[in-house]
Amino acid sequence: MTTDVGEARNWRSREGNCGACSYLLPKKIGWCWLVHTCIDDRDPHRLDRLFSSNPELANACIAHPDFEVRAIAANYANLFLLPPLLDDEDGAVRWTAARRLPKRYMLRLRTDPDRKVRIRVANLLDSEDLMQMLADEDSLVRGVARRIPYKWLLGMPSDPDALVRLDIAQRLVPDSLSALRRDRDWRVRYEVASRIETAELAGITEDKDSMVREVARGRLALCPELREEA
Repeated sequence: MTTDVGEARNWRSREGNCGACSYLLPKKIGWCWLVHTCIDDRDPHRLDRLFSSNPELANACIAHPDFEVRAIAANYANLFLLPPLLDDEDGAVRWTAARRLPKRYMLRLRTDPDRKVRIRVANLLDSEDLMQMLADEDSLVRGVARRIPYKWLLGMPSDPDALVRLDIAQRLVPDSLSALRRDRDWRVRYEVASRIETAELAGITEDKDSMVREVARGRLALCPELREEA
């Protein structure tokens, strides 16, 4: 009856033993068997298979001592049992619970201690719900600049991470790029030189980076009336 390869070992790395299993009810009515669907098995695919077929068993396992069991159980447990999991010690459990709950619960995780959780939250929230995350200590979280409303971008040109500033430069309209023309990262300045209003190219043609100078001078070459000013 088994289709998976390998032996069943629990979260303590001990070999599976049906005789010592404390989950008598599922065993009695035939919910599980070793190396296929076992509640005391560290293989996440087998756990997922068991809980997806038996959500009532997932309800009983959201307090399991192993975080992976709790996280997988949270995928199938009754929604009304999930709010306490937002305070779980493991980020994967907190995220799984929040993903299934109404958005107001996910908002609590905008300041989650786990950066991976905050990144996932930032990728799912909409516009104004992201405002609080613009000052996050992690640059990948602040990378939500790609999705925040345009009106907020003008307040972010001094972000400490160059890739965040590059995201901002790529979204700003040409006549709003002046604040980034002297950015310390050449990639940001290159974006500025490529799209800023031609009348604002003065000085950029002498940029310390050759690629930035080249694109600025190339654009000026198409506007003879501005060459002398540059």
